[in-house]
Amino acid sequence: MTIRSATMEEWFAIHGLFVRYANSLDHGDVESVVACFLPDATLDSPVLGKFAAHAGIRDFAQRTASLLQDGVQFRHVVSNLVADVEGDRASARCYLLDFRTRAGRTQLLSPGEYRCDLRKVDGDWRFATRVVTMDQAFSQEDL
Repeated sequence: MTIRSATMEEWFAIHGLFVRYANSLDHGDVESVVACFLPDATLDSPVLGKFAAHAGIRDFAQRTASLLQDGVQFRHVVSNLVADVEGDRASARCYLLDFRTRAGRTQLLSPGEYRCDLRKVDGDWRFATRVVTMDQAFSQEDL
């Protein structure tokens, strides 16, 4: 097999996964975030650290959900998705704008990028790895 750009159908399915992840995270839907990942997936966040497998991904998503209970709202906006496919595997990246609203004040935490490896299992794309990079450093205290 050779690596090629995603077909329109593949692109929309992969884009849908990125959007489902962002919306689930922003609404504190922990189990929907976990469902976006393969059971042995990894997630690497420059702010929250590294997480492995569904238990780790769940911990990551619960940390974000706990902030929502404290009155914080996040908006993860993804754009400019590029995906390359080889059989049932893909690599994809997109830009990220990460907004936080607290006490009626909205702030762009930092632009960044998601770089991901994906696998298609039972007809659905899932994240195998997700690496988040941010253009400007910020800490957990900024959340």
